[in-house]
Amino acid sequence: MQPSKATQIQLDLTSDLQKWRAFLAIAELGSLTRAALFLDSNQSLLSRHLNALERECKARLFNRTGRGVALSDVGQRIFPLVKALLSDAEQLELEIHGEAREPAGRVTIGSLPSITNPMVGRLFKQLRERHPGIQLKILEGSSGQVEEWLADARVDVAILYRYGSLPPEHEQALATVDSYLIGAAGDRLTAGDEIPFSALHELPFILPSAPNGLRTALDAIARQERITLAPVIEADSLPLMRSTVAEARLYTVLPIHAVWTEVQEGRLQASKIVSPEFQRIVSMALARTKGPTRAVSAVATEIVGIVEDSARRGMWRSGAGV
Repeated sequence: MQPSKATQIQLDLTSDLQKWRAFLAIAELGSLTRAALFLDSNQSLLSRHLNALERECKARLFNRTGRGVALSDVGQRIFPLVKALLSDAEQLELEIHGEAREPAGRVTIGSLPSITNPMVGRLFKQLRERHPGIQLKILEGSSGQVEEWLADARVDVAILYRYGSLPPEHEQALATVDSYLIGAAGDRLTAGDEIPFSALHELPFILPSAPNGLRTALDAIARQERITLAPVIEADSLPLMRSTVAEARLYTVLPIHAVWTEVQEGRLQASKIVSPEFQRIVSMALARTKGPTRAVSAVATEIVGIVEDSARRGMWRSGAGV
C-alpha cells in the first residue's frame, strides 16, 4: 500500500486575502476612493495593498485614467479567478462557523434599469424573510455593460433583453414582453389600447443611442415597414426618457413594466404596438466560471417566482412566447 501524500500546492499570493479583496473592490468600482468607502477603509491603505499586489505579480494590474482606474490586460485575466477565490474563501468561512446550512453570502445582479425597477424591492424583501444570510449587490447598465460584466464574472446573475424567438441556449427565458408607444397624459395617439407600427413614422422620439438592442430592433422593423423613426433626443437614461415624454410631450418605446407606476397614476399613457407586434424576451443568465452557489441558486429561484407573479398581474407573459 502506497503511503498517503500531502497535496503539493504552494500559493504565496493567497497569503493575504484582504489585498485581493481590495483588488476586487477597486476593479468593480473603478476608483480607489469609492473602493475605500465601500470597504470602510482609507485610500492610502488600499494604494499600499495595490502596490504590494503588483510587486508580487510582477505586473501592472490597473491603468490609471482621468476618471479613476481600469483593469490592465493582466488584471482582466485574473479578475474572474480572484472573484472565485474570494467567493470560495467566504464559503469556507461560513462552513467553519457552521452557517452554511442556509444559503448565505453576497450575490451580485447585473440588469437593465427597466427590469430592475419593478423587481429589486420585492426581491430584497423576500430574501430578507426567507434567506436573511444573503446580501444583494445590484449593478445597472446598458445591455453591452451587463454582457461584459457577465463574461468577466463581475456579476453572478444577469437579466437581459433578448430580441428573437428564443434566448441563447445557456440562458433561461423568464418572460415575453410587448412593446408600447409611450406618450404624455392626454396624448391622442396613445389613448387607445393598440397602435400600428406604421403610426410611429416621423414622430418626435426620445430613444436610446446606437448601439443598443432596442434601437437596433426598432430600426430594423422601421426599414422593413418603410417608415422613418426620427429621434429628436438620444438618451440612455430610463428616468430621463420617462420625464421627457411627460414634460416635453415626446414619444418613446418601452415595455409596459418600465412605466407601470406612471401609467397606473395617469402621468403617462401606453398603447401596444401591433402590425407587426414588437416583442422582447426577459432572459436570465448565471456566470459560468463555476457552478452557482446555494445563494445564487436561491436568488435565481426568487427571481423566477417574482416574474411569474408579475405575469399573473398582467405586466408580461411568462416564458418565451407563452
